[in-house]
Amino acid sequence: MAEPDFEAPLSELQKQIDELARWPGDPDKEQQARQLREELEARRREVYSRLTPWQKTLVARNPNRPYTLDYVQALCSEWTEVRGDRRYADDPALVCGFALYHDLPVCVVGHQKGRDTRQKIHRNFGMPKPEGYRKALRVMQLAAKFSRPILSFVDTPGAYPGIDAEERGQAEAIAYNLREMARLRAPIIVTVTGEGGSGGALAIAIGDRVNMLEHAVYSVISPEGCASILFRDASRAEEAAIAMKITAADLAAIELVDAVIPEPPGGAHVNHEQLFKSVDAVLWGQLQELLKKPAAELVEERYRKFREMGRLGREFRDAGA
Repeated sequence: MAEPDFEAPLSELQKQIDELARWPGDPDKEQQARQLREELEARRREVYSRLTPWQKTLVARNPNRPYTLDYVQALCSEWTEVRGDRRYADDPALVCGFALYHDLPVCVVGHQKGRDTRQKIHRNFGMPKPEGYRKALRVMQLAAKFSRPILSFVDTPGAYPGIDAEERGQAEAIAYNLREMARLRAPIIVTVTGEGGSGGALAIAIGDRVNMLEHAVYSVISPEGCASILFRDASRAEEAAIAMKITAADLAAIELVDAVIPEPPGGAHVNHEQLFKSVDAVLWGQLQELLKKPAAELVEERYRKFREMGRLGREFRDAGA
């Protein structure tokens, strides 16, 4: 992935800091490095405070952002992964399993993109096939049976659009997940950590609380895809990203997400540890609130939550009519 233009000055400062680190024990070099680190921190805050929707899309796609298994390792213990949909095969693009979160048994599902080329191919670049969604639902239904909360981490360009996925019922698998998640009798907390791409994201994103990281995006189609359809020109993706209202701030403003989780200056890929602390604080707080509610109340509130989505759009449309 090519480095975005707006990050070039930051990368140059980081290179200078890394070069100075080759001289340990030199007081002058250490002083210069401290000054450069302070300057880098300030520049990061400035640059990332005014990112455009397209720039946020590029940040959301950064391959060094944490993926689901990173969150599991940082926040959970005694992780046990569950594989296979008991119909066709396992899908490595979606990881599912059980773990302890603050010593509380939970279910975790989420997309996994992969880091290097070999992993990306194995994980299909985080684009699940029908068996992935069926596996996720199987595990979530098992969690609901034993009253275990569900933590879902969303980061995918979208569901895999290949012929084999369509042959095995991609659209049906996604639609079935939407219906079944809506009535699971267990707390569900969804966090969009990177790309929330269309039905591929929504298939594991029906929850009592829906969060987004500060620089994540969530949309029905990628900006490139939207530009290709509307403008017949994928190069107008930046223009499409603005019109689509895909950022966390945009979606929080129209009440499609419940919380925007702040990222470290420079994005989640810069400081994983700081990000994990922010995510943990939000998830644990929401979980404590949801655990106090009876299962029937959770299901009813979840139903009403998603039925209400689009209300603001209708109000604006009616006001302008």
